[in-house]
Amino acid sequence: MLEDKPVESILVDRALAYGDGLFATMRVLHGRILWLAQHLARLSDGAERLGFTLTFSDDIRAQLIHLAQQPSGCIKLHVSRGIGGRGYQASAHPNPIIRMSFHPLPEHYDAWQANGIRLSTSRVRLGRQPLLAGIKHLNRLEQVLIKQEQLPAGVDDYLVFDDQEHLIETSIGNIFLMINGKVCCPSHGHAGVAGVARSQVMLALLNMGFALETRPIRRAELQLAEHVFTTNSLFGIVDIIQIDQLNFCRFEATQRLRQQILC
Repeated sequence: MLEDKPVESILVDRALAYGDGLFATMRVLHGRILWLAQHLARLSDGAERLGFTLTFSDDIRAQLIHLAQQPSGCIKLHVSRGIGGRGYQASAHPNPIIRMSFHPLPEHYDAWQANGIRLSTSRVRLGRQPLLAGIKHLNRLEQVLIKQEQLPAGVDDYLVFDDQEHLIETSIGNIFLMINGKVCCPSHGHAGVAGVARSQVMLALLNMGFALETRPIRRAELQLAEHVFTTNSLFGIVDIIQIDQLNFCRFEATQRLRQQILC
């Protein structure tokens, strides 16, 4: 159902009380939502992993399409398991609550695409939890802690590892490395978010003939990388030109990849 509850009901919403839910951030381009079907499918899959059923009615889909009638921007789609249950124990028959809102894109994303970005390694390490890994659930306190760190001068974002020093992602996107002619992407079996843009870029890379490998990646392998880039659903693909003291050449296929994923 769409959110139409008074404030008193919101206070017992499981999303607010326990972070019991999911969300998606979707790019709006020329009045349409990019990868809408993939975003909704990922939300439904995430809900199944959390133990409840999530479907999107024709009315909700129509409201999303109506909200997207803008030249550019983004829609945040927020899903709560709903209201009810006793303490942590959820209701056996939850009634999910869906909220949606439209926002402008961050202004600096155009500059990121044009110039590439520099990263610094975060001091925060992600905990390993395979039951939650990969899905975009509402428990984002690790990311909040990462964003509380003061970025060094000239640095745009943080690179994040898990507590066993496996490379996972940036603070807001997935990451790819070109190592010995093969594109490598960290696996997300224990930590991190498997983004929709990540999956679309993987398909595009395969269609373009690149060898692709998803696996655990150790910190030392950064020194072997020829190119590094990051992806998310709002900025698409952005080259990473520096991580700490390591410098990287820009990926020659970035522009072609952007064209592929927007088709």
